[in-house]
This record gives sequence, C-alpha cells and structure tokens, in this order.
Amino acid sequence: MSAPPPSGGTLEPGRLSPADVLRLGAVGLRARRARAVLSALGIAIGIATMVTVVGLSESSRADLMDRLDRLGTNLLTAEAGEDAQGRTVRLPKSAVAMVERIGPVEHSTATANVDARIRRSDVVPEERTAGVTTQAARPDLLAALKAEVDQGVWLNPANERLPVTVLGAVAARRLGITAPGETIMMDDQRFVVVGILSPIDLVPTLDRVAMVGFPAAERHLGFDGHPTTVFERSSDASVEDVRAVLARSVNPGDEGSVKVSRPSDALAAKATTDKGLTTLMLSLSAVALLVGGVGIANTMVISVLERRQEIGLRRALGATRNAIRLQFLTESLLLSALGGAAGAVVGAAATFGLAQAQGWRTVIPLWSVQAGLGAMLLIGVVAGLYPAVRASRLHPTVALNGG
Repeated sequence: MSAPPPSGGTLEPGRLSPADVLRLGAVGLRARRARAVLSALGIAIGIATMVTVVGLSESSRADLMDRLDRLGTNLLTAEAGEDAQGRTVRLPKSAVAMVERIGPVEHSTATANVDARIRRSDVVPEERTAGVTTQAARPDLLAALKAEVDQGVWLNPANERLPVTVLGAVAARRLGITAPGETIMMDDQRFVVVGILSPIDLVPTLDRVAMVGFPAAERHLGFDGHPTTVFERSSDASVEDVRAVLARSVNPGDEGSVKVSRPSDALAAKATTDKGLTTLMLSLSAVALLVGGVGIANTMVISVLERRQEIGLRRALGATRNAIRLQFLTESLLLSALGGAAGAVVGAAATFGLAQAQGWRTVIPLWSVQAGLGAMLLIGVVAGLYPAVRASRLHPTVALNGG
C-alpha cells in the first residue's frame, strides 16, 4: 500500500505545462503523418484561396488607381447628342475655341466622326470594313488624353493635311497592320499609316478608330469640319464648376443636346465591378474551409477510436479528464495550424506570382491574413471539441479492455 498523505494535506493532480501539451499534441500527428497532411489539405486550400482572391483583387484595384492617378481625373468630354427627330446634333466649328474661353480650362481639343468606309486594300469588298471607323483628330489630342504612340508618329502640322492616318491599337490589329508605312483604303482614297497608338485607358473607343487630320478629312473625305466630341482639362479643384457650364459653352442655345461625362468615373467604377467575383471566390474558399474542418473532425474522431487503450492507460496513470481534452484539442489546433500556415504561404506566393505576371503592384491586405488565422483557430477548436470531450469521457477500465 502506498503511504498515506500527510496529515491535513490533499492530493492534487499535476498540471501539464504548455510545452508538455504541445509535445503531446504533436506526438499524434507525427505518428500519422500522411493522414495529418491530407486532413490539413482542405484548410490549406481554403486559406490559400482566400488570401489569393483578396490579394489579386486588391492588387488589381491598386494598379487601376495608380493608372488613374497618372492619367488624371480632370478630363471632361462633351459629346454631340441627338435632337427630337433622332438626328445627331452638329456642334459648332468654334466649340473648342468657346471652351477655351472658360477661365479654369487649361487645354481643349476635339475629334469628329467621319463618314468613310475603311478596308485593308482595294481588293477587299466595300461591305467588309473590319469594324473600324474613321475620326478626324487635332494634333493636340494625345497631349489632352495623356496617350502615347506605340509605333511611328502622331498627327502634326506637317502631315495633318496629307492622306495619312494613325490607327488605334485595336484598329491596327483588326486591319492586320503591324508597322507604320503600310496603306489602307478610306472610301476610294489610299491613306498611309504613319503611326499606331498604345491603348488609351481614358477613352477606349479611340482604340478602334483610324484617325486623320481635320484638314485631310475635309479635303479627301468630304468632312464638313464640325466636331463630334470636345475634350477639356482643367484644374482638379474646378472640374465640377467647368462641368456645370461646359454644355452651354460647347453648343449655346441647345445645351440639352450635349452629353457631358467624366471618363475617369468609368475607370473608378471599374475598380468595384469585380466585387461579385471576389465574393463568389471567397464563398468557395469558405466551402473549402468547411470541408477541411469536417476532415479534421473526422480524423480526430478516428484517432480517439484508435487510441482508446492509450487514453485508458493515461487515465489509469492519473491523467485528468481536462488533460485528455486539452491533449486532443491541441492536436486539432496543430492540425489546423499546419494547414493554415501552408495555405497562407501558398496564397501569398500565388498572389505575388500572378500580380507580377500582370505587371501589378503586389498588395496583400493584412486583414486577409488575420482572417485566415482566425478561421484556422476557429476550425481547430470546433473540429477538435467533440473528439476531445469524447476522449475525456472514456472510462479507464473500458478503454484498457478495448471496449
């Protein structure tokens, strides 16, 4: 028989230190490594998806905002609308000059629709226009739009009267033009391509047009000289004031037929259009996390069933129910941590790689990582709670007998 306890004393169960608890939890995982990895895979997929989706969404939005900052938010356009009979209104030839008289306006220019069919060559049937339209443009258009020439040159005072054209990026691709120097047909007149533009973010419609000088359009294509769209830039502080008077300055007496817009608004709105897709992908990552949590719970329940004798022996040697619960709960948390850490690393690496491939600035919000860690801990607790309680309730004698 064991010695009685000291007079007036009581026996208290020993307490496991945090390091002991971690070692106990790790023993079960090391003994079943393949099962632990497979169980953690669902958590890893869910966390990686969440970090990647949020990171790519924020990286794309940051890149768009950077471009918007470079292009500026102070560009306004005034476009000819339609009258009561549905006919396009003709803006005055002096529209640009009238806009420049507005005090805060720093720069004003214009383009105009030209009725001319475009073909790759004279052997192409007239009805096959390749979806490219013609517009007259002023030499100062690129400066106003902060656009760039990808190949060749832009319209200038030396060539704007000649039968030459500059193609938008999409127009060049549709016509099969790969370099300046080639020719295209505008109606029955042959025009030489002198330049190809880079994509124009603020006014993407210009990517699909062939642009000629105003004098050349009047001389060779029967253009009447009336602008269709007026572009203006003013200081950021005065944009709204200019917007209020722009329509009546462009077309006095019929301002209702002029549509005023701010191209940067479309780009800013684009930054929020991916919210639906982001929400969908986050929902899928939540499903992956749920599946991973079920997998961990299943693994822990099976582990309890397989280790009944181990549990019985520990209970017989004096381990308390709390110690048993803590052991299996820690094992579940470690399993979740394994998947969560792997998922966070994979998600960050995927975000960096995909953002670099797109030429974006990599942005991984801290909250997405924190949310992943929070989800990891929650899943570990929930998935391990029932198996831990079940293990602690096993009677030592029954467990040792394998019952």
